[in-house]
Amino acid sequence: MKKTVLSTLFLVLAMLACQSPSFAVQETEPAPPPTAVPEEAVPASAPINANPVNPASQDALVVLYENVSPGVVAIFTGTGQGSGFVFDDEGHVVTNYHVIEGFQTVEVRFTSGYMAYGTVVGTDLDSDLAVVKVDVPAGETHPLALGDSSLLKVGQTVVAIGNPFGLESTMTVGIISALGRTLDSQHSTPDGAVFSAGDIIQTDAAINPGNSGGPLFNINGEVIGINRAIRTYNQNTTGDPVNSGIGFAISGNIVRRVVPALIETGEYNYPYLGVSSNSTLTLEAIEELELAQFTGAYVTSVVPGGPADQAGLKEGTDPTDIPGLFAGGDLIIAIDGREVRVFDDLLAYLITSKSPGDTVVLTVLRGEEKMDITVTLDKRP
Repeated sequence: MKKTVLSTLFLVLAMLACQSPSFAVQETEPAPPPTAVPEEAVPASAPINANPVNPASQDALVVLYENVSPGVVAIFTGTGQGSGFVFDDEGHVVTNYHVIEGFQTVEVRFTSGYMAYGTVVGTDLDSDLAVVKVDVPAGETHPLALGDSSLLKVGQTVVAIGNPFGLESTMTVGIISALGRTLDSQHSTPDGAVFSAGDIIQTDAAINPGNSGGPLFNINGEVIGINRAIRTYNQNTTGDPVNSGIGFAISGNIVRRVVPALIETGEYNYPYLGVSSNSTLTLEAIEELELAQFTGAYVTSVVPGGPADQAGLKEGTDPTDIPGLFAGGDLIIAIDGREVRVFDDLLAYLITSKSPGDTVVLTVLRGEEKMDITVTLDKRP
């Protein structure tokens, strides 16, 4: 499934958060220490910090790091580096596909200092996930627990651990900034467009080159995401992207579905509906399309012969005053009774809950008529 954007967006750099080996850290001399103030010079009425840091919260983060960091690894290839984490006691390590792309053998470094070569056993271009098998002593494997990413809420604290700029076992803290985002996948459609990767977590935890493939934790130390990319306007002197507070992670529930299949068969098949939709509709577009409501996923195209086409979904074909926008298409407002406010909602539900061969019921508005259409899903071509 893919989406098209009908309006021009501001140009931003959506960069994969892996690191090129050409990156060089530019450091500056530390500032001189501040001049000591004699104790008697400090007024007795000097204000006391009214909001001291809660020691308990600091201790919780310290304990979290000590518990989970042994399960985080650094991954090196001939062209760069990234991060990963231990998935099980058999030595399977999860990382991003773009970290190991083009390689079948990579170097894996554990926090203890132990190093070993790993073999790529499975890849998924849709989610940008890969699994590497490493043969290591039992004492080196520290599998990390997966959390339920469907329970996440915006505002919750999250922790990223990885190897930004080659600085191994670096911990950063932030919050969940948004849920249900989409990114372009690494998987192209037969006509040369790209499929969408959905159910993406947005966070302001600092993610930089080298963090790719590393885990994003909830406050309980459970992996609820895999850090994948950042969106930024900023670059350093060597052209590497620099964190701007907009980072993206693959949701833990996608990891839970995809990784076991990659271990068993080397691949994972996603459910396929066969429609395209715009990301969001402007008020002008809604008026041109004469839609009955503001929310929903408007069908801009239906793949001929695909599942949606066979089920009778309708794309827009009537020209409007907006170039490239055609009226008359179905507006999907629910899937299996779950509200669809934007296309991202539809995609997230499909990839976290459905498989090829399953059926879904789409509730659509066709003009002012409301109808339910049952679609049997295929696998992405």
